[in-house]
Amino acid sequence: MSRIGKYPVEFDSKVNVNITGNNEVVVKAGNNTLTVAMRPEVKARIEDNKIFIERKDDSQKARSLHGLYRSLVQNAVTGVTEGFTKSLILNGVGYRASTSGKTLELSLGYSHPIKFPIPDGIDIKVEKQTTVIITGASKELVGQVAAKIRNFRPPEPFLGKGVRYSDEVIRRKEGKSAGK
Repeated sequence: MSRIGKYPVEFDSKVNVNITGNNEVVVKAGNNTLTVAMRPEVKARIEDNKIFIERKDDSQKARSLHGLYRSLVQNAVTGVTEGFTKSLILNGVGYRASTSGKTLELSLGYSHPIKFPIPDGIDIKVEKQTTVIITGASKELVGQVAAKIRNFRPPEPFLGKGVRYSDEVIRRKEGKSAGK
């Protein structure tokens, strides 16, 4: 039995949860709405401010999806109530970021600035020109946007220059030896 899937997802009275006829869990709170489309091997039911994820049978496929969909529903509930945040640090001479409207402009040592359009549902804040904070309700979308921005100039191990996550540790390498 799935150890994660057997636990219910609890939500408070500020969150509105509905289960549609085509096996989707719709979570609303404030102006945030997230939808988790579920496979037919699992289904959800609501009982007094708790969401229970149940399997149709004990097949390998259903068992493997049980914990997954429980985690996805939990992330949707957490996302609409608290939101998710990723922080990026720009490390390098002349590396900086700024926002203008729905565009993030990055100077990362290339001959041209990189203009990154900010997707809907994501809020990007720039602090101190070298710290980019990405927030949003969808954990998947926040992580994807952070990964795309990091991919413009990944950190390199010799000088440590590049875009890295704030909690990421870069293992530094020693350069070439001067002589023996």
